[in-house]
Formats: sequence, C-alpha cells, structure tokens
Amino acid sequence: MRYGMFMLGLFIGAFGCVLTIQANMGVAPWDTFHIGLQKTFGLTIGIWSQIVGVVVILSSYLLAKIKPTFGMFLNMVCFGSFLDLILWWDIVPQIEGLFERTVMFLMGMMIMGVGIGMYLSPRLGAGPRDSFMLAMNERLGWSIQKVRLIIEVTVLIAGAALGGPVSVGTVLIALLTGPMIQRTIPFWQMVMKKQYALPERVERRAS
Repeated sequence: MRYGMFMLGLFIGAFGCVLTIQANMGVAPWDTFHIGLQKTFGLTIGIWSQIVGVVVILSSYLLAKIKPTFGMFLNMVCFGSFLDLILWWDIVPQIEGLFERTVMFLMGMMIMGVGIGMYLSPRLGAGPRDSFMLAMNERLGWSIQKVRLIIEVTVLIAGAALGGPVSVGTVLIALLTGPMIQRTIPFWQMVMKKQYALPERVERRAS
C-alpha cells in the first residue's frame, strides 16, 4: 500500500506538470531548466529530469552528506518516465483560449502539490530535489516555503539562460507550490496512518 501511494503520487505529480506545460503560461522553475536543456542539447524533458536528478543526488552528498536512498532513485527514474509517457500519450490537449489555458494551469499547479504530498507521505524517500529541500528545512530551520523559493529561483535563472519558458505562471508556481506542499503532506500522512494503519515503527524507520 505504501509503494502504491508512492507511485500514484509520482504519476499525479507528473500529470500536473504536463498540464502546466501544455497550458503554455509558464512552468515550474525546474521544468524551465529541463526544457531549456532539451532545447539546447536535445533528448526529452523526462530524460533531462533524470540526468539533473543524478547530478543533484551527487551534489547533495558532496555538499551536505545527504546519502542517496532507493526511494530517491525510484522517484527520479519513475517521475521522468511518467512525464515522458504522459507527453507521448498526448492525452492533454493543447488549447488556445486564455481562460481555458488559465484553468488548465491552475489545475496543473494544484495537482502537482497534491501529488508531491502524496508521494512523500509513505516516507519511502523523497526525490533528489525534494530531499534537498527537506534536508535544508530540517538542518537550517528554514520553512519549506523559504527553502524551495531560494532553490527554484536559482534554477529558474539557469533555465531562462538556456531558453526555457518563463512567464507569470512560473512565478506563481515558485511562490505557491511550497505552501501547498506544506499543507498536503500532513493530510496524506494522516491518510496513511489512519486509513491504511501505517505502524509508527515503520514511520520511524523510514524517517
């Protein structure tokens, strides 16, 4: 059940990400970076997400001694694969109207927040980027919103320099995703504990 929640959360997060891409109103800062790399060097967005994930894992270990976990690598591989799969399926249509694109973008942003909170709740391991975010939150005592904002502004500048898309939606995602995650994580942790009877000893081992 924990792995089911983990994988479902990754798929939902990837689906939300695709919605923001197709809405063409700006994407998450990390996606700006991945799309910029795709435009500059080729390959797919999902593959670049995985390559960057490996670099982040190595950097986190060298700079902050954050040891990689199985869940971290599973997250990295599955999220990039889900992203490319949903884009390949072409199940999210490209629309032209401003109102429709705005609705699609807002839905995508909310779905991403729900998906991230869902896959973090079983405590099987956060992805490379979220692991770094959570580590800085715990070690420096900064809020998740502050840590995520600092990290994403940095990658946003790098992605824009490579030609990745930057728009008003990018700013909204950078500012609002952190608060949404901070509220969805406790909700899904409660679901895992109460609905699926997640034992406390499992939670301690996974933390």
